[in-house]
Amino acid sequence: MMGASFLSADRARSPPVKVLSSQLREASESQSSGGKAEVVIRRLGAAGRRSLQVSVVWMQGTVLELQADNNTLLMLDETGNFTVNGINSVPKGKPCLSPGKYVMVMGVIQSHSPEPVLRAVKMADLSENAALHRRNWIYEVEDLQRVLP
Repeated sequence: MMGASFLSADRARSPPVKVLSSQLREASESQSSGGKAEVVIRRLGAAGRRSLQVSVVWMQGTVLELQADNNTLLMLDETGNFTVNGINSVPKGKPCLSPGKYVMVMGVIQSHSPEPVLRAVKMADLSENAALHRRNWIYEVEDLQRVLP
């Protein structure tokens, strides 16, 4: 689990970066130039390019399970499972909570290994066009990571 400073609600954080759960699972921890804890991921499809430091991410996947505390989701993207905490504090997050829904989650990384854990900031149900979103997601992730400095 990352340090308490990582969990603080800090308005100076950079915008969310689209990532896959496997990128977080394989990440390492680092300190930003401002001294904040972040994780360092390898860019998708960018051989030879420098890595990315991230603390807030955008992920998409299928809801597998709403856990007993009714505040935690287990989700699955194309590369594996990840957990989303704090869903009760997300406005309009409730309609996304059914198993089988395809959902977008923006959140702060709480842990990256052995399984990614996010604290949800925003959620949206993408189930209406799930096939399209699911098919394009890996390309969106790769495209964004390619153009980020």
